[in-house]
Amino acid sequence: MRIEAYNQVAQLYNKNKTVKAQKTDVTSAARDEVQISSFGRDYQIAKQAVAEASDIREDRVAQLKESVNSGNYNVDVNDFANRLLQKYNALV
Repeated sequence: MRIEAYNQVAQLYNKNKTVKAQKTDVTSAARDEVQISSFGRDYQIAKQAVAEASDIREDRVAQLKESVNSGNYNVDVNDFANRLLQKYNALV
């Protein structure tokens, strides 16, 4: 076994380590940037507006309450039965 060859390999190995360390220092100094397109910004605004909107339609609820309280609210029995069967068939 040649000792000189081992020393040369060890020296090369140590040189590579320092080069890699220097490269990582250079890349860590760089700043990352994110750019959002105008479509992305519009989507974000629309999503936020939908999230903040109420799930309850107050005008429709008030209209139905008024109909029930006045006694004018009628349910079509056939329509109700058909919808009930559709929901049941969808589950089965």
